[in-house]
Amino acid sequence: MHAILVSRFGGPEVLEPADIAEPAPGPGRLLVDVTAAGVNFADTSRIAGTYTPRPELPFVPGTEVVGRAGDGRRVLATTFGGGGFAQRAAVAEAEAVPVPDAVGDAEALALLVQGLTAWHVLASSARIRPGETVVVNAAAGGVGTLAVQLARHFGAGRVIAVAGSPQRRALALSLGADVAVDGDPDGYAERVLEAGNGPVDIVLESVGGPVFRAGLEVLANFGRLVTFGNASREPRPLIDPGELTDRNAAVIGFWLRPALTAPGAYRPPLEAMFDLVAKGELRPLTAASYPLADAAQAFTDLLARRTTGKITLRP
Repeated sequence: MHAILVSRFGGPEVLEPADIAEPAPGPGRLLVDVTAAGVNFADTSRIAGTYTPRPELPFVPGTEVVGRAGDGRRVLATTFGGGGFAQRAAVAEAEAVPVPDAVGDAEALALLVQGLTAWHVLASSARIRPGETVVVNAAAGGVGTLAVQLARHFGAGRVIAVAGSPQRRALALSLGADVAVDGDPDGYAERVLEAGNGPVDIVLESVGGPVFRAGLEVLANFGRLVTFGNASREPRPLIDPGELTDRNAAVIGFWLRPALTAPGAYRPPLEAMFDLVAKGELRPLTAASYPLADAAQAFTDLLARRTTGKITLRP
């Protein structure tokens, strides 16, 4: 079968089309004919060899797929061990969630890693309450575009989108943000405080570096910063506990994989988001679609910030 194989660590150039044997699913697993596979920013670290746990070479990347099981069911499933960038993938039957006809392949994939991340950083980590002010950094990205919409769904009183270009800020406004500001670290705190009419309750932070530090500066009393990524790949600054106690502030770390071991953390949120999409109340962005053989170009565009929303590969 056709697949993308990584035989050495590096950048997009290591994503090479190859013909390999199809997987043989063992007990409790399904063989899925993949109709689309999702690309996530974490995949860039996997192919670079900087992700933990580090994949063993050679490997087929790809941690999420949608497709048809042998019994005809259309399912969405994780492949956290890799193997998604291929014509067929073996998935855990317990993690295969049926996809309603009203939800497209790319929409379903947008709701798996990015959608569940957006859902949990708001509902499980930040524990958003109605009326609170929420800041979404990287608001035009895969998680950010969904977090803007879900913050509104969960009852946020004010949603502040942070993005790096006028076009990306306009996109966030079209998705329901009340205001959008420039993401440049210089002046970040001043812009967010002005947009929020003062300190804010929640900051969703996936950029890292000086933006992480600036996000701490805008928290209100009992404010929460949820850190779930480091797109800048810069070191996060050390945090003085005294700085947090001065405002009763919290810094909360989030990683999706261990989060999904909690009861009800996987299937119920997905089903709820499927319903929101079917009703037109949640709009995943899905325009960035590439043939499987063009995986290297997809990763190049992702790293260059030339895409918005979910990136998918079509076998």
